[in-house]
Amino acid sequence: MIESNTLIAGRYEVLKHIGSGGMQDVYLVKDILIGGAFALKTPQPGQKARRFQASAVIAAKVNHHNVAKTLDYFEEGGNVYLVEEFVDGETLEEKIKKRAFLDPHLAAKTLHLLAKGIRASHIQGVIHRDLKPSNIMVDSTLGLQELKITDFGIATLTEEVFNEAAESGDITRSTSGTVKGALPFMAPEMMFRKQGDTLTCAVDIWSIGAMMFKLLTGQYPFGVFLDAAVNVKNQVRAPWPDFMTSNPQFAPLAKELQSIIERCLAYAPNKRPTADELVSMCQNLCYLSSERFEGTVYRLINNGYSGFASNPEHSVFFNVHSMYGINQIKEGSQISYSRFHGTPNDRAHPIIVLN
Repeated sequence: MIESNTLIAGRYEVLKHIGSGGMQDVYLVKDILIGGAFALKTPQPGQKARRFQASAVIAAKVNHHNVAKTLDYFEEGGNVYLVEEFVDGETLEEKIKKRAFLDPHLAAKTLHLLAKGIRASHIQGVIHRDLKPSNIMVDSTLGLQELKITDFGIATLTEEVFNEAAESGDITRSTSGTVKGALPFMAPEMMFRKQGDTLTCAVDIWSIGAMMFKLLTGQYPFGVFLDAAVNVKNQVRAPWPDFMTSNPQFAPLAKELQSIIERCLAYAPNKRPTADELVSMCQNLCYLSSERFEGTVYRLINNGYSGFASNPEHSVFFNVHSMYGINQIKEGSQISYSRFHGTPNDRAHPIIVLN
């Protein structure tokens, strides 16, 4: 662990340790030459770093608003370091812990931004291979104003870990934390690969589909760890929950999202859409992209059919048709919503109950 205030390469001052993955430690650093905060990443002890430079060179080619930019690579004192754009927020994994699932509008925006970021990487010939909610950085608002895919800078390092697991004869029984964390979102051709098999960009499309299933339903499509491998092999996937389409306000968009995700989760790689096709499909979706707020339900009327919620800045009116995933709500519930002008009260829609 690098101590705070340590100066790396005579330039990067370590402010604090901000995260650990299965392969790397991440530090928030200040560039004392040009100013600004950045993420400094270095392989954890025991991780092979011979391909870290190659990863950095490849990832630096990807330049898109929805990808965390790889900015620098250097070696010092026998250690290797990668400098990446710092996103001040939280991971997508952390964001979804605040609610059981995303409503279709917020999910559609998430999918659209993910697709645009992955398209930019695939254009440059860069396959991420390890897409999962913990590798997606988003802003800390209740909505989604910013999304950046991270860890392209360790793409080939990740491939090395997966290759070594595959050489053991069964990647699904690997004890590697990196492999275990990836399994719920791993494409079948990657999960059951043989030595010498060539992976394509389609592995990232599967991972996006698996992530979106989790975000929309609150469930992993095939389970976790070894269960995921068994269910993928047997082509046994969790069903779409009824709540997604039971409310006519949300059903049309939810059904469109289900159709897109079904295509992403096609078992044959050549049956999945390309990233470019995925972006085009998202562009045809009609979804709300307005700011989200948090409030407390303080009064119910019409036998709970309608009600009011408030926070220190405003109050809003809502009715049951604007609630996603539930058809009843209690006074005191914390909710997330977009706010639209109305008389005599502003209107809340869509509404998600927060955990």
